[in-house]
Amino acid sequence: MGLKLCVLASGSSGNCTYVASETTHLLIDAGLSGKKTIELLEQVDANAEHLNAICLTHEHSDHRSGLGVLQRKLGVKLFGNAGTIEAVEMDKKLKGLDWNVFSAGAQFSIGDLVVEPFSVPHDSYDPVGFIICCDDIKVGVITDMGIATVAIRERLKGCMALVVESNHDEDMLRDADRPWMLKQRIAGRQGHLSNSQAAELIVEVAGTELKTVFLAHLSGDCNTPELAFSNMRSVLDENNLEHIDVQMTFSGKASKMLEL
Repeated sequence: MGLKLCVLASGSSGNCTYVASETTHLLIDAGLSGKKTIELLEQVDANAEHLNAICLTHEHSDHRSGLGVLQRKLGVKLFGNAGTIEAVEMDKKLKGLDWNVFSAGAQFSIGDLVVEPFSVPHDSYDPVGFIICCDDIKVGVITDMGIATVAIRERLKGCMALVVESNHDEDMLRDADRPWMLKQRIAGRQGHLSNSQAAELIVEVAGTELKTVFLAHLSGDCNTPELAFSNMRSVLDENNLEHIDVQMTFSGKASKMLEL
């Protein structure tokens, strides 16, 4: 049985990743409008009516904007931890949604997919990344984190594909016309991974199983797709990891649909 993986959108304007087996279809985050999410699913030949669940990494608006519409229109089950749910419900438009509660570190099943949430450092209530498994296929999704801890690195080993944050180029962030405090937050332990940090992470966790890396959550003014790609590609090649394919993600269109 295979697994499909596609990043429908990624960036500060909205994040949403599609993961599906033959019988189970889920989204990691729903940071686009419900209408846009459905449109993008149709563009990659995925039927929104088949969605079983949305698993939420954290409460920031670029990860949860479409939750209400998708649940009310499609009856999709929502999965989040207690801290994230509490934070989401501060938005009056999202109060009263029906949630399934998980705890970081505790596996749960959605159809034939096994989902393992794990804690990540980011400036939100209780943020997580996810490992999704189907039989012997394992993929990981981590789009917002300030540093990759030893525990995170261990979780990501053995994956065949990873969606990983490559948020900013360190020089562009330093020179950006942004408040100093914001720059400190982005570069800090609760912020976002730089291109070089993302490459370092992949080199450490890559095994023979890892075939594809999607670079996600690129900053619109402190990064470019060309910089993110070239940095990752060169570091992988320098470490004899030429077999790993590097794929980009986009804020306004879907990535390549990967079939494992």
